[in-house]
Amino acid sequence: MAENIQCNYCENPATVHLTQIVNNQVKKIDLCEDCAKNKGLSSPQGISLSDMFSGALEGQETGKQGLACPVCGFTHSDFRTQGRLGCPACYKSFRPILMETLDAMHPGTHHVGKRPNHLMDRMDTRQRESHIEESLQQAIAEENYEEAAKLRDELAELRAKSELASATEPQQ
Repeated sequence: MAENIQCNYCENPATVHLTQIVNNQVKKIDLCEDCAKNKGLSSPQGISLSDMFSGALEGQETGKQGLACPVCGFTHSDFRTQGRLGCPACYKSFRPILMETLDAMHPGTHHVGKRPNHLMDRMDTRQRESHIEESLQQAIAEENYEEAAKLRDELAELRAKSELASATEPQQ
């Protein structure tokens, strides 16, 4: 039988267990049912990702209490309790909080990498050529010559197929 774990805030047995891993460090919070309700974890709408990842469940304050959206009036407190934003303008208003939260969740906030093959298949030839040319220029700038050679060959093959397809199309 598993060991009885006590709530971090009172002496009752914990029934809610939250685990966060940041920079290979594990943080665990164990809560009883009453404390979980008091922290807003009693329903799916009450779970606030902002609180969970910024440490507010452990009593740490983020120092961003004065933030509010000028368009809809949504406040930092609203964001903390609901875990979502009120309108599109909130993304600009709450940018510091969102960036802090995203940084805690994963290492970057910008996409770096290639597109999935199924998306590449949907792109028309000109878009694919443009994408490959941009990737080729980036590889050259980064002095990644092996990747540049692969992209050069891929671009040549794509252009050859494109020329062949246009040569075999019936003239109208």
